[in-house]
Amino acid sequence: MPKENILEQPQARAARSILKRIGDFKPKIGIVLGSGLGRLADNIKEAIVISYDELPDFGVSTVQGHAGRLVLGYLHGVAVACFQGRLHFYEGTSNEDSQVFIRTLKLIGCDTVILTNAAGSMNMEAGPGSLMLITDHINFLFKNPLVGKNNEAFGERFVPMNDAYDPELRQLALDIAKRESITLHQGVYMGVLGPSFETPAEIRAFMMMGANAVGMSTVPEVILARHCGLRVLAISAITNYAAGLSKTAPNHEETLEYGAIASSDMIKLVENVIASLK
Repeated sequence: MPKENILEQPQARAARSILKRIGDFKPKIGIVLGSGLGRLADNIKEAIVISYDELPDFGVSTVQGHAGRLVLGYLHGVAVACFQGRLHFYEGTSNEDSQVFIRTLKLIGCDTVILTNAAGSMNMEAGPGSLMLITDHINFLFKNPLVGKNNEAFGERFVPMNDAYDPELRQLALDIAKRESITLHQGVYMGVLGPSFETPAEIRAFMMMGANAVGMSTVPEVILARHCGLRVLAISAITNYAAGLSKTAPNHEETLEYGAIASSDMIKLVENVIASLK
């Protein structure tokens, strides 16, 4: 794609707006914080805070627990760009909105993205308040953010998804979790569209398909990140047992409550990973 066309793309306009505000600061790692996990951004030093609604062509999150802010600064001396809150397809987000969200990280200099989310567990050993390292995913959103004309400026038409979740980063996270005495489960993430929670029958089917946790995000971001060459590490905060596996029905209040409980271990793990990537 000709360079002059790249400059007029929505993600380029958003990136230019950010770069004007941050000067010589160049983030290395992008972070996306899920429901109840926004507290990590409070630890960023020399923070520059930009609301999503201040950025051209940038969608605004409508979900409780998603602050809708971009926080840029330093964690353990590493330059980061941290999204407090994300966009979801169930909010009416378009493919174009999703593309802007991730590709902006690429354009402002990031080479790695750390994704976090809140998820329901289908593993009885991984209960609410614990963490799960995502090793792979199943896309059950019935949508793919790359549908439409391929943007050759970012990647090839057909993107291999083998090792979409970077093996070296996963091993680093496991090593750190062991060192810091953090219980870190591993498993396959099932991405669903939402916004309704899953039925017990769906959960039984997902378990038969090999999924270990279920949520309504992350998969589109991983696809887009791999399309444009970003390395990916993704961690779920387990906020509930999936439908039919406990006496209570899933609800968003529970998601926020247990997301907050899991956030201490999540913050410790993510910050140590970032410190190791200097």
